[in-house]
Amino acid sequence: MLIVDDHTVVRSGLRALLQVPGVEVCGEAATGAEAVQRAPELLPDVVLMDVRMPDMDGLTAARLIKQQCPDVAVVIVTSFESQEYLREAIEAGAAGYLLKGMSRELLLSTLQSASDGGSMIDAEMLRQLVQRSPRPASPTGILDTLSERERNTLRLVARGHTNREIAAQLGYSVGTIKNVVQQLIEKLGASDRTQAAVVAVREGLEVD
Repeated sequence: MLIVDDHTVVRSGLRALLQVPGVEVCGEAATGAEAVQRAPELLPDVVLMDVRMPDMDGLTAARLIKQQCPDVAVVIVTSFESQEYLREAIEAGAAGYLLKGMSRELLLSTLQSASDGGSMIDAEMLRQLVQRSPRPASPTGILDTLSERERNTLRLVARGHTNREIAAQLGYSVGTIKNVVQQLIEKLGASDRTQAAVVAVREGLEVD
């Protein structure tokens, strides 16, 4: 785990919250540029990234880290409930978007999901983002081309479940679900599972 925030107190607070078995903080960074430099060196499973920092904002840093280390998950942690920040975070490939003040349980579950290849974007924030984004004149009908297994998988992807969790719920192997998710990403024209979730909500898939 790499913690990135320009406030020492915040970094210390996150470290305290993460003192649980199975979680190891391998480093800290006080700026976005420092995070971009340290991520390839440390190769953490997850980067906890603030947004507003000196010299480089966290969203730019997240994008650069994902370009250099695509297997590293980035979770945005911010004080700002901003639809614009959320949109940019998703475009940058972030696996999660949390507001500071979140519960320890939510933080740990989000980190676990991100490290397992899942994504945790609050469903209500996601719906609000889709509602405020430019929409096509009518649904594309892409959901109608999906099989029942693909639709059920996509619904669980949009809820933030990992491949392992989806496999357990639907009764398939993890390898099968991994292949289905990749096929969904390609069919939906998305770059990752988080953007696939955005398409699902935009197209009207019920994810609750």
